[in-house]
Amino acid sequence: MNATPAALPPVVDPDTWRQQLDDLRRREKAATHELDAIAAQRRRLPMVRLPEYTLAGENGPVRLVDVFDGRSQLITYHHMWFPGEQWQCGGCTGFTSQYTRLDFLDTYDARFVVVTQGPIDEALAYRDTVGNRMTWYSTDDSPFGADMGAGPGEGFAVNVFLRDGDTVYRTWHTDGRGTEQLTHTFPLIDLLPWGRQEEWQDSPEGWPRNTTYEGWLDSPDIARLYGPNGTCDPTPARTSTSTRTTQATDPAATAPTTQETTR
Repeated sequence: MNATPAALPPVVDPDTWRQQLDDLRRREKAATHELDAIAAQRRRLPMVRLPEYTLAGENGPVRLVDVFDGRSQLITYHHMWFPGEQWQCGGCTGFTSQYTRLDFLDTYDARFVVVTQGPIDEALAYRDTVGNRMTWYSTDDSPFGADMGAGPGEGFAVNVFLRDGDTVYRTWHTDGRGTEQLTHTFPLIDLLPWGRQEEWQDSPEGWPRNTTYEGWLDSPDIARLYGPNGTCDPTPARTSTSTRTTQATDPAATAPTTQETTR
């Protein structure tokens, strides 16, 4: 996205810049300490014992406890699925495309996988089309997705589980903008002077503004970049009518409300 701004940040001397940066740094450090405190509270959350679930994997039926693949902790991203569509949720597709190297979780006795409501054969074909590198499971024939807050026709979600022997517990859940902390894209973009350039954000007068999601890569873009026939051309194609329609009905593609942007 190229933009010619009508306004630029004010130009000041180095001492003034450093003073204002230091003021901001104090707020950034306070936010970091608050996130530390939130993580500490998260580690003290109680948990819920789950019944046995059976999902579908690449090699057939698999118990939820076996999705851990011998590890003690599991993170699941619940990818939205629209039956009969060529392109699935652009937000989910772009979000999960970032996770190409997850071996670091082995050190923490953890695993991160994708779960979707789509039939496993269709889900795996879509994964390959968009070049996704994660392990996928289907909850098409299981109540697992619905029980975890991401059933048929519902939105995306992230869940965390702990295994003790053959018993699985649910420890954490989030959805909506709660997933932003799990991505590197928005933190990087938010460092930029123009930020996300989305209409709902608080930006100075004259800053570039676009409709929400205009800068996001859509599912066809992800496939073109990372799929088996990828061209590495980052220019958004915006060619899929079905994907645009999908995004319009996707809770992940709803402009944040005032409450969401201030929480």
